[in-house]
Amino acid sequence: MAASAKSPVARKRGLTARERDEAITGYLFLSPYLLVTAIFTVGIIAFALYISFTSYNLFQAPQFNGLENYQKALTDTNGFIRSLVNIFWYVITVVPFQTAAALMLALILNRKIRGQQFFRTIFYGPSVTSSIVISAIFLWLYLKTGYVNFMFDRIFGLFGADWSAIEWLNDPRGLFQLIANAFGGDIPSNLWYLRGPSITWMAIMFMNIFTTAPTFMIMYLAALQDVPPTLYEAASIDGADGRQAFWNVTLPMLRPVTLLIVVLGTIGAFQVFDQVQFLTAGGPLNTTLTPVYLIYGEALGRIGGGSIIRMGYASAMAFLLAIIIFIFTLIQRRYIESGTEQY
Repeated sequence: MAASAKSPVARKRGLTARERDEAITGYLFLSPYLLVTAIFTVGIIAFALYISFTSYNLFQAPQFNGLENYQKALTDTNGFIRSLVNIFWYVITVVPFQTAAALMLALILNRKIRGQQFFRTIFYGPSVTSSIVISAIFLWLYLKTGYVNFMFDRIFGLFGADWSAIEWLNDPRGLFQLIANAFGGDIPSNLWYLRGPSITWMAIMFMNIFTTAPTFMIMYLAALQDVPPTLYEAASIDGADGRQAFWNVTLPMLRPVTLLIVVLGTIGAFQVFDQVQFLTAGGPLNTTLTPVYLIYGEALGRIGGGSIIRMGYASAMAFLLAIIIFIFTLIQRRYIESGTEQY
């Protein structure tokens, strides 16, 4: 009883000299990482938040202007708002299709087929190739005299029809605009947000689905191999066929990794930049303008204000984009993560 009564006092005693030395040693080993994080992550984010409320061009001291940068970003229909509409079409198209494609490829490669390792390597190839190299390849494919138009010309020729070559990377016509035109209607240019993703934007979407799906395929493949075979045996005993086993066993067991893939895919989609920079520079007619490319251009004086550097305005747009990504991630977690704990 005496020992038990003294135990709370023992817990409150200070660290021994040995424990203190071990703690100091641990923090000394961590100090390089903590220092770098404090300066190049926390410090830079804090500075960016500060200059988002200022007018700053890198060469003069920041001048406080309050919420002017945020107000301008949220009312610039041909700039930040246009880029958000473009990226909205991109996210709702690329994320579902790349997730479905990744799952399909994983299901194929999870089966015991001849040359399994060869096909895994071939399918994964686009993901380990530089995005600039992939963009250069698709730039050649998307030329008006490129292979894509050549392929469609041959396919249409088989049915006795003519194919009119498309400038895939220089066509601002929207998807809904094309549908309206097919039925004799039209969507005026002042209602650009109703025209849908442009042909050029859809061409870039296809390219990104092609290059990102294999990365998520590997994640799905690893998750599929962790599904206990006994679950499929139990489902078979209960009379479930292959389709029923997929919907009632495979998909529920993949929900945690699906959440991860959807969240990572969404974050990556909101941050698309290099393909736009290399292929279209935001054109044609701003139909491929993205928030990150716009932030890059404003921060370095490449677009928007011509040669004017507007670092404060770029920082404000960056924080608005971060808030949007955070909201999307929360929504996804709410509707996808629910129930994953049991798996």
